[in-house]
Amino acid sequence: MLTWRNHPEVRSVSLTTHVIPPEEHAAWWAAATADPNRRVLIFEDDGQACGVVMFDCRGDVPTWGFYLDVAGLTARNALLPAWMRLEREAVDYAFDDLKVERLGGETLAANKQVLALHRRFGFRETRRYERLVDGTPQTVVWTERGRA
Repeated sequence: MLTWRNHPEVRSVSLTTHVIPPEEHAAWWAAATADPNRRVLIFEDDGQACGVVMFDCRGDVPTWGFYLDVAGLTARNALLPAWMRLEREAVDYAFDDLKVERLGGETLAANKQVLALHRRFGFRETRRYERLVDGTPQTVVWTERGRA
């Protein structure tokens, strides 16, 4: 999981871009798994773990995010199909299992591929704002959708 998150392509489109050391990851993991409002799920493709989906159900609109094993899926020529399936299954899980009414998330404006994927699955942009990402102002796009 940490190796996937630290992949340069994943870090380049994340809200924190530094290499995460094991101690920082362990602290995040302990907090995430102890919080009843959060879910961390492992995504599998062809029987292999290859991604992480995170939900945070605090607040008015639950949020989500994900990342994939870019190196492993690219080597198997399976990155795009995995992206598509992960988004479909994660959205279904949010509405069917977590029973949320709305789901939202933050994506860097430069991450046009993921924004297009979100649009394909019914998310729409509701606002843009600036946020510091490792000390540099970046435009963030908030996308949201309701239960279909």
